[in-house]
Amino acid sequence: MKKIFALFALFALAACGQTATPTESKTMAMMDAPTSFYDLQALTIDGKPYDFGQLRGKRVLIVNTASKCGYTPQYEDLEKLHRTYGGDSFVILGFPSNDFGWQEPGSEEEIASFCSSKYDVTFQMMSKVKTSAKKGDDIYQWLCNAERNGVSDAKVSWNFNKFLVDENGQWVAHFPSSTGPMSMEITTFASGK
Repeated sequence: MKKIFALFALFALAACGQTATPTESKTMAMMDAPTSFYDLQALTIDGKPYDFGQLRGKRVLIVNTASKCGYTPQYEDLEKLHRTYGGDSFVILGFPSNDFGWQEPGSEEEIASFCSSKYDVTFQMMSKVKTSAKKGDDIYQWLCNAERNGVSDAKVSWNFNKFLVDENGQWVAHFPSSTGPMSMEITTFASGK
């Protein structure tokens, strides 16, 4: 319905010999973008569709990962966090990205193999993404833009930045790479306290 309205608005402007202003164009483009966390979709690391609607009622930690980074050992604590708190109430989604220092150059198969063999990762890993607020994948545009998440702008500054989304699909917080997975802020969130 939103797409039809946006197209109708553009055709109406064109029919009147007018063009959309930059603000109108941006507004129409944003109408097309998911504004609910639960409207988002992505692919798992093995290429299967993943509908974020299945995360209703769960607290979620989203982290951009890389296999050749100084922060890569955080996989160990991410897995510990998952094994301690993961399940029906708390989920970790790892999104590999090659955005910073070209530290995730491998294919999905290579990344999955690395995560499994080196860190015994069992939390949900996703397909490789771009983390840019403007041109990144939908999940990162949602996480990084207050216009979409309704709460705050954020900038992914390096690998292993962490975002928290509550059980109602509301953006809660963004943490830099230096905030470890077993930090008090994150374990408190993961435990639901």
